[in-house]
Amino acid sequence: MAEAIYVGGLLVATPLLDDPNFRRSVVLVLEHDRDGGTLGVVLNRPSEISVTQVLPVWDSLVTGPPVLFEGGPVQTDSALALAAVPSGEEPLGWRRLHAAAPSVARLGTVDLDAPPEILRGEIAQMRIFAGYAGWTSGQLEGEIAEGAWYVVDSEMGDTFHQDPAGLWRQVLRRQPGELAFVATCPDDPTMN
Repeated sequence: MAEAIYVGGLLVATPLLDDPNFRRSVVLVLEHDRDGGTLGVVLNRPSEISVTQVLPVWDSLVTGPPVLFEGGPVQTDSALALAAVPSGEEPLGWRRLHAAAPSVARLGTVDLDAPPEILRGEIAQMRIFAGYAGWTSGQLEGEIAEGAWYVVDSEMGDTFHQDPAGLWRQVLRRQPGELAFVATCPDDPTMN
């Protein structure tokens, strides 16, 4: 398990976290500054809203499922897009995450005000998130100390996982030691 919060790392909700916004969520950290706070997106919450309904010009570039993902409870009326590039190039309309984690070396944000044509053929995968998760300085560290989150390393396939509903269990299952057993925790612990 990672020791500190870092850009490109994952926050995995522990079974103790019962906030409906984050229950069994996997959050990719996009920005972290000890003084400024932390920003991320929930990777495993596809919505019922198709990209075509909201941002039809981007529909052909989105990696399945072709829906908006619920990125978090902050500014749910705004959209944020993540895309992976196939090479080390930085295409116009795409900005690399400032991360040392090799799992997100080719991951960045997309300017949704840019014409999609400039990114066609330049990106390998893309997802659009409505809203984001945000914490003020020290808030997330406090939640981690209370046992609400595990901080773990991400892997290449996490951001665009084909089975978002299974991501929480998969991320936990690959962890070393006893943390892997948390993946077997039932949805309703009273049924245990």
